[in-house]
Amino acid sequence: MRVALVAPPWLPIPPGGYGGIEQVVYLLATELRARGHQVSIFGRQGSDRDLDVIALAPESWERQLGTRHQLARECLHLYRAYELIRHHAYDVVHDHTGFLGITLAASLRLPAAAVSTLHGDLTEADGELLSAADRRVNLIAITESQQAQVAGVRWSAVVRNAVDAGDFEVSDEKDDYLVELARISPGKGQHLAIELARRVDRPLVLAGKVDPVDRDYFREQVEPHLGERVRWIENVSGQDRARLLARAFAMVFPIQWEEPFGLAMVEAMVSGTPAVALSRGAAPEVIEPGVTGLLADDMDGLVDALPHAGEIDPRRCAEVAAERFSPERMADGYEAVYRGAVERARLAI
Repeated sequence: MRVALVAPPWLPIPPGGYGGIEQVVYLLATELRARGHQVSIFGRQGSDRDLDVIALAPESWERQLGTRHQLARECLHLYRAYELIRHHAYDVVHDHTGFLGITLAASLRLPAAAVSTLHGDLTEADGELLSAADRRVNLIAITESQQAQVAGVRWSAVVRNAVDAGDFEVSDEKDDYLVELARISPGKGQHLAIELARRVDRPLVLAGKVDPVDRDYFREQVEPHLGERVRWIENVSGQDRARLLARAFAMVFPIQWEEPFGLAMVEAMVSGTPAVALSRGAAPEVIEPGVTGLLADDMDGLVDALPHAGEIDPRRCAEVAAERFSPERMADGYEAVYRGAVERARLAI
């Protein structure tokens, strides 16, 4: 099968650190190629040369993410991508860019079957757009929780994201620090992670970038607390990321929005580090309480739950998470979607 994967224009594939969507695209492309599919990726310059990446976005665009130029850059990237896609013989076009990509795929009447994975949270207005496009684009949710955020949408499937357990390490020896690996923003709740660490008297490592829109939040609610007990790392990757997660006592996830997945939780769990999260969004689907993490309804519940994270067996945690969120399982799901989408497109001709 000939598959075109359309990625966002901002980060290389695979990403050097932050970049959950790009990592998912990379793992999917790698697994599909191993199964004999022909895969092209429409993405950014600086991506892995071993992948068939059609680099349409220059590296310099990354500095414009979160600025007034962002929308124009995204539109130009997608215009270039879909102009090329229209003139090539793909069986499936799988878009990971969100509503702009869905709108283009639905309106262009592509010769290939169109598939789109939604990676963000959804609103009522989003649902209206999706229901207008769902007969021309096969829509994929990443969790049932995300799917339930909108009504009246005809979804093709739920396919959960994956991580490569081989990129991480598992340690039976734990240090005493907590970690939150996430973009610094009010929705991710770093201010609550700081409060939680103080209340349970443990050091905290915050690892994540700060987008321009969240700089005031960082300056006002995070930066004043940085010091010996609270440390911030802007970008952590590779061996440093693996070691940070493997040695942590727990990953804390005090989310303040309806998180549609939470890939960082899975990265912690495949490292044998339990995720301790507020029970919002997809957290109850991602975490298996007592096996890969713990859930709580509020901050007091997180304080009560955290000591029990030490009762979770790191090896069992890692094994369960690696099996549930493997690239092979993700590719199985998408292959089934592709087959159905191609058949429906053939019958519609």
